[in-house]
Amino acid sequence: MTDAIVMDGVHKRYGEKRALDGLDLAVGSGTVHGVLGPNGAGKTTAVRIMSTLLRHDAGRVTVAGLDVRERAGEVRRRIGLLGQHAAVDEQLGGRQNLE
Repeated sequence: MTDAIVMDGVHKRYGEKRALDGLDLAVGSGTVHGVLGPNGAGKTTAVRIMSTLLRHDAGRVTVAGLDVRERAGEVRRRIGLLGQHAAVDEQLGGRQNLE
């Protein structure tokens, strides 16, 4: 199985605040993966980096085998992103809304 998402040693700072401090993550193709943690843990920052909405300061990030910095347009053409409050139908689950 190949990995759909790889984050290797990812760092992101906002001034003096470290939002991500060496994040490593691998999500296998064809899987569903949840990112859980307390407020301020860096979940939104990580998702924004994976979806090319935010640039990371250091480390390596690939989505669908593509570097998110060097091939952002291609990454965007291959992914879908749905926020928790932007559900098309509130009665459907996450997978159903994505489908």
